[in-house]
Amino acid sequence: MLTDYHVHLRPDEDGTPPDEYFTAANAERYRETASERGIDELGVAEHVHRFVQSLEVWEHPWYRHWAHDDLDAYCSFVRDETDLRLGIEVDFLPGREDRTANLLDGRDWDYVVGSVHFLRDEALDVRADPRWGDFDIWRSGDPDTVWARYFETLGEAARSGLFDILAHPDLVKVWGQGGPRPDGDLRRFYDRAMEGIAESDVAVEVSTAGLRKPAGEIYPAPAFLEMCLEAGRPVALSSDAHRPEDLGYEYERAAEWLDGLGVRELAVFDRRVRRLEALG
Repeated sequence: MLTDYHVHLRPDEDGTPPDEYFTAANAERYRETASERGIDELGVAEHVHRFVQSLEVWEHPWYRHWAHDDLDAYCSFVRDETDLRLGIEVDFLPGREDRTANLLDGRDWDYVVGSVHFLRDEALDVRADPRWGDFDIWRSGDPDTVWARYFETLGEAARSGLFDILAHPDLVKVWGQGGPRPDGDLRRFYDRAMEGIAESDVAVEVSTAGLRKPAGEIYPAPAFLEMCLEAGRPVALSSDAHRPEDLGYEYERAAEWLDGLGVRELAVFDRRVRRLEALG
């Protein structure tokens, strides 16, 4: 079994309207590529900030710029016109858990992917742009403080119970050598997330997207994943593809890496019920 659940049917760019990308033909392009690459379980998890309903949770400038689509139309499309698993990628926003739960409730998800992209109003992986402003946390953020806050928030996200999968769980390293990074053993930061992760029932995503980013390595780092495995957390494998060509990106490398860590099973989801299947 191979999975790819953290998948987007369109690029993260302006000029990518749903009527061009939320089509049966585009979904079939993804399905065909997945089949060619041996991916059995394929799902989509569009960014919550692309939907107008997300403004009921948060009215950040980033959300106001992107929130144009209808969430229920997206759900209906995936369920009625494709054979893909239905997911969504949702930001964890401390203090807005009830609003997030209200958005998720009553919709027929197979899984919910939880991400930490923001610390308060500042973004970890968004550079300044005149379309939405400058809220880049790295503009003035001390790396030790940012990393500490990130992993504390990640632990809160796991503990919240809102999510089935914890996405790219060391996203804070996204800029690689092009961004500030603390010195020394990074496990002192990972520890800040572990109590929440250990107390949760969340699956931890292994994402090959980091290999396509300045980070230049899989999310998460081996030491962090080892800590999650010791805490009994299962693994969900994804590519964070935004186009068919990126599906299953570097999966042979990821599978070999997981095998070396003793991971023999992957998390598989159906209507928010998780089971484990042998890693192919």
